[in-house]
Amino acid sequence: MTKNHPSLRKAASNTDLYSDPSPPRPLRHSYSTTLGRAHTTANLAHRPRLDRVVERGWSNRQGAFNPRSRHSIGASNLIDLDDYPEPSRQQNPPPVPPKIPELPASQSTAELPRPTPSHGWIPVSARSKEDPARYTKPFTDYMTNNPTIFHAVDAVAQDLAKDGYKKLSERDAWDLKAGGKYYVERNGTSLIAFAIGDNYRSGNGAAIVAGHIDALTAKLKPIPKLRTKAGYVQLGVAPYAGALNSTWWDRDLGIGGRVLVKENGKIVTKLVRLDWPIARIPTLAPHFGAAASGPFNKETQMVPIVGLDNSDMSSTSTDGEGWKASVLGGEGAFTATQPERLVKAISKELGITDYSTIVNWELELYDTQPACTGGLDHEFIFAGRIDDKLCSWAAIQALLNSTPSLATSSQVRIVALFDDEEVGSLLRQGAHGNFLPSTMQRIAEHFAPAGRSQAALSRTYANSFLVSSDVIHAVNPNFLGAYLENHAPRLNVGPAVSADSNAHMTTDAVSTAILQRCVDRDVGARSTDPKLQVFQIRNDSRSGGTVGPMLSAATGIRAIDCGIPQLSMHSIRATTGSLDPGLGVFTFQSFLENFEAVDAEFRE
Repeated sequence: MTKNHPSLRKAASNTDLYSDPSPPRPLRHSYSTTLGRAHTTANLAHRPRLDRVVERGWSNRQGAFNPRSRHSIGASNLIDLDDYPEPSRQQNPPPVPPKIPELPASQSTAELPRPTPSHGWIPVSARSKEDPARYTKPFTDYMTNNPTIFHAVDAVAQDLAKDGYKKLSERDAWDLKAGGKYYVERNGTSLIAFAIGDNYRSGNGAAIVAGHIDALTAKLKPIPKLRTKAGYVQLGVAPYAGALNSTWWDRDLGIGGRVLVKENGKIVTKLVRLDWPIARIPTLAPHFGAAASGPFNKETQMVPIVGLDNSDMSSTSTDGEGWKASVLGGEGAFTATQPERLVKAISKELGITDYSTIVNWELELYDTQPACTGGLDHEFIFAGRIDDKLCSWAAIQALLNSTPSLATSSQVRIVALFDDEEVGSLLRQGAHGNFLPSTMQRIAEHFAPAGRSQAALSRTYANSFLVSSDVIHAVNPNFLGAYLENHAPRLNVGPAVSADSNAHMTTDAVSTAILQRCVDRDVGARSTDPKLQVFQIRNDSRSGGTVGPMLSAATGIRAIDCGIPQLSMHSIRATTGSLDPGLGVFTFQSFLENFEAVDAEFRE
């Protein structure tokens, strides 16, 4: 989520704290754990990408969720009918929107049996009682194996291709068909995937989930060579968005990104990941007094160290020595401007022997600590870059899971993952560009009668709905005063609808009712149902921003902001619930599959 304010509220008085209306419950130990050992994906055997969902010994996780709890939108304090707190301590729940009655059977269309899925990780037999825990390990594996935006987008593209999605190029003409599945990339950092229903007709709507797949990071400068200081070899980096904050101190940082290489007369892109600790930004010990307290200069005091070079000890200069020009690649080569040891490390990783074939690269630092589960019952996920690979990953899984129901659909299902959201979305691969409108225009034009493409596009926009999905602030028990009472989402409950009175979010009453109806239609179909929560910032704070308002304003598409809760947003390492990836998948899948029927209830 983009931070539109300089800082969050830093202090909270005790009078602002809201009380928990529910009595304490005993811990539910759904499976055996050991307190002295973290459960990390690094210690587990990696499985083939297609083995996306595996049965785990977590079948009792759903015990933490009472089936008698309400499923309508409410506050994070979901009311459990079995709880009877003292009347003097009970907190009134927020109003719950009334359930919209189902259409009479005579007005509803008969549901056809679901065809067999084209992918193997959601068996038909397990679809009706699917457990959100089955998505936990696939998500942590994805986060560990894809630390940069280039890796993240490439992994999504591979998953789509394995499920039968055809790659398109914006440079070429598109040959689209009803029932077809496609995806298109822009800049290797943003991606739009769409599946066309078998019964699609020109002007029909689209069910869209849009989010951003970029995350805070520190990017290597074009010429990252720096003078050696006191024997330390350092690397020139620049913060992307709010990176290089205090959470980046003393972390084990690797280097990854994309490298442009000349092969057989063409320039090809290769992804690289140096996943051992290479760089570190050392703190100053508190013994040095005020100098160790900050504030710190990101240009001069948060420079990572990557090696040692004490060859200058005999020199009388106090300014340090600049790295000598590299001979790798020859004079004038790109590699001659880069740190020699870094060039050699990347070339070795990619199997490059001729350094002159490296044309350029885009590299960044990332925390090498693997994503893992934590907590007494492994109820948390700890990982870097959760904002917002979490919602992006869940949306893609939902799209893949919805493939069987395409046979009875007359709409288009779209998942759009954008770059540059954390810095304003202003580039061509960002949500402020024309990527989504251009894609939808090409779909509408392909199916429209001759000469009526513009009218078909306008109708498509009017018949569509957008879920703008970005992570939401989960309630932090140590700072309850920073949250608005009854608007503080909890982990492992379900995504939260985000509202804002100053139009930083797209949510309104109609869009909220539409999404709630989509989710309600699948209540009871899984072992644990997602419960939509509500988030809104306090009046004395400012809201962040999402891709929703700019996309909705540019197209006129109805929209809602709804994302998965997380703690420690914009930290180098954040927290979400271990069931939250799966609950996000369930929510987005219910929207993609049910919007067409629900929209008929709201048609004027």
